[in-house]
Amino acid sequence: MFTPYQELDALLADLIGTARSILGDTFVGAYLQGSFALGAGDLHSDCDFIVVTTVLPSGAAEAELRQLHDEIPTRPGHWTKHLEGSYADTTSLRDASGLAVPWLFCNHGHRELVWDTHCNSLNTRWILRNHGVTVAGPPITDLVDEVPPQPMREAMRTMLPGLMDDLKTWARFDMAWTQRYAVTTYCRALFTLYTGEVASKLGALEWARDHLDPRWHPLLNQVIEDRTRGLDPNDAPRPGSVDEMYAFAAYAESLAN
Repeated sequence: MFTPYQELDALLADLIGTARSILGDTFVGAYLQGSFALGAGDLHSDCDFIVVTTVLPSGAAEAELRQLHDEIPTRPGHWTKHLEGSYADTTSLRDASGLAVPWLFCNHGHRELVWDTHCNSLNTRWILRNHGVTVAGPPITDLVDEVPPQPMREAMRTMLPGLMDDLKTWARFDMAWTQRYAVTTYCRALFTLYTGEVASKLGALEWARDHLDPRWHPLLNQVIEDRTRGLDPNDAPRPGSVDEMYAFAAYAESLAN
């Protein structure tokens, strides 16, 4: 068992088995990171995976992987629509020297693979190294070096001042999901800034509620309570919640200094 969900375990076994046959001798291993690695995965989570290869997929292998990920969301079931992950080569995965390398990426809710650095982060390496779940292959500690806390903190200190501007380039703020995502992302960044570690979305929200100014308790409780609403483009934010999100963002960014 890789997760608490039989359907998801069966899907992962099929995904990794098929990817392994496509990649052939270049396949090294497959691992879970994100919420399920951190022990916080539930029906409101996506399932984050990393498939490790000796070289980045190209040619026929890349084409077949694209076909596979285009087909999976057409299958029945819940988890076929909630996979997210990347195909990473061993060299760029090893340590921070590979951070700028794009990996073949499956975005949550999308069918088209893209070359992106979304999963290629210190946070991903930290989760894999400390909590990664091995689906196939050698222990992940053989493939990823330890990530010291100070580079983790500095990455968040650098990211926080521009986080809202980045969100505005792709997210719709007339959606309740975006309001919750923004608050949660700021909480996760602050958790890492303070601890040098990584928390799940829910774990970061609960940490923020326990450790930050009590003035933010109503906002944080609202975001926690509304997690079950999921991603609905027609679900409008609660009245006043976006203004509170912006105020919390300014507060969080001030802490980066």
